[in-house]
Amino acid sequence: MTAIPMQRVALTSMDAYLALFGANGRNQGILENELGVSLHARGSELTITGDEKGALLAARVVEKLTDLADRKAFIDRSTLRYAISLAREDNLEALDDLALEVVAITHRGRPVRCRTLGQYAYVKAIRSHELTFAVGPAGTGKTYLAMALAVVALRNKEIERIVLTRPAVEAGEKLGFLPGDLSQKVDPYLRPLYDALYDMMGAESYQRLQERGALEIAPLAYMRGRTLSDSFIILDEAQNTTPEQMKMFLTRFGAGSRVVVTGDATQTDLPPGKQSGLLQALEVLGGLPDIAIVRLDQRDVVRHDLVQAIVGAYAAYESQKGEKP
Repeated sequence: MTAIPMQRVALTSMDAYLALFGANGRNQGILENELGVSLHARGSELTITGDEKGALLAARVVEKLTDLADRKAFIDRSTLRYAISLAREDNLEALDDLALEVVAITHRGRPVRCRTLGQYAYVKAIRSHELTFAVGPAGTGKTYLAMALAVVALRNKEIERIVLTRPAVEAGEKLGFLPGDLSQKVDPYLRPLYDALYDMMGAESYQRLQERGALEIAPLAYMRGRTLSDSFIILDEAQNTTPEQMKMFLTRFGAGSRVVVTGDATQTDLPPGKQSGLLQALEVLGGLPDIAIVRLDQRDVVRHDLVQAIVGAYAAYESQKGEKP
């Protein structure tokens, strides 16, 4: 009879086991299904059986994540999935930086951390460059992480204000005919930015900052003719800018400012045949050493397990469709 390959991992504590697999081991199935193994916990030991490669990878994942859990790192289902992918690439050690570094603290005291290597590279780029482009699909944290770093910079008095903007393409940037004041006109288009800000600083802090002019949210059309110094400026949904709008925006920031431009090149709402200002900017500015360009993909999607699966399914579908004669 052929022996089934087996790995044994010592569990440092029940708390570490619970942090990794959850109550009643509800997350064990992720590791078992992904690597084709079976897990059995008895006392302080976890037995892993399966094919030799799968059992070895699973043991490495468990050892790394229980070690991180003992060091008070936050582990959830997406962390477990990502650890498995890193183990397959023989790059599990990279998880230390992601799990232990705190990017910001929300107003509720929840730590904000990078969840993927792509996000980690993105945060490092923003910290070390005055202008950063981030291109990637929905759910990769482009806007949220930029917002978190902007709030940290404001709290540390590195800047004097935060400026958030995005093109109101659905209204054609012609907002005058819409009812209400400026806030009421643009609110539907800027709501995602409000949501991220409320999560980071709370409604009361948001209101106070806006009243003293330290926080501004406006459509891109209202950036024309201004110079923004000592500011953290975020342009969201930049794939919907025209080349003219992008050039206008990139010449707005002054001394002491930091700019982050985010967008998803696959989801433009511009009229057919109209070039995206984001794509043109990436082509024109890509060779400049002082500008960071970070490209995120479906591996960096962290909103929900299903979001990553959906993005991957659409990418596969569009790839197959493009290959057909």
